[in-house]
Amino acid sequence: MSRQIGQESCEQGLIRLTQVRILYIVIGIMQYSIRGHGVMDKQLSTEELLVMLFKENEPGNFFRENEPAFLTLSFPEYLNTWCKKHLEVPEHVIRRANLDKSFGHQIFAGKRNPSRDTVLQLSFAMNSDYKQAQEMLRIAGKSQLYPRIKRDAAVIFCLNNHKSLVDTQIILNDLGLPMLGGKKNECG
Repeated sequence: MSRQIGQESCEQGLIRLTQVRILYIVIGIMQYSIRGHGVMDKQLSTEELLVMLFKENEPGNFFRENEPAFLTLSFPEYLNTWCKKHLEVPEHVIRRANLDKSFGHQIFAGKRNPSRDTVLQLSFAMNSDYKQAQEMLRIAGKSQLYPRIKRDAAVIFCLNNHKSLVDTQIILNDLGLPMLGGKKNECG
């Protein structure tokens, strides 16, 4: 009888050990997936990525394990992908952005790098909201909008209120601020 109890305890122990191992495997798969490798891909926030970077002892491991979290899309790729997704022709975006046709096509082709203002003009031409405009600036390698800078605050207001590029230029001009695209105020 005591041998039977011992066998049951041993079997229960093995079952528990197997359950624990399965749990660790599942947790490992979930962690691997959350880091961008599996079916359950989750976009890591910048803060999460930074915390992981600070905890890492080996930079090689960090970069390998978090490869999907890094920016890999170039600005021209972003623009062209957006156009395909929204069934837009680059010419229409370039025209709405009030850019020279040749210059605009060079940006879309990756032959010219846009200025920060040009990225903002394109964001208005693409009917971007604040978040998308910030993403476009980040991808283009330009400084993001900062609400403590008066001109940036005006642009943020316009993006948030879905103003057109023309309306934005009028608002900037009325506030005595430089218009997008380097055009100086006509009035002074």
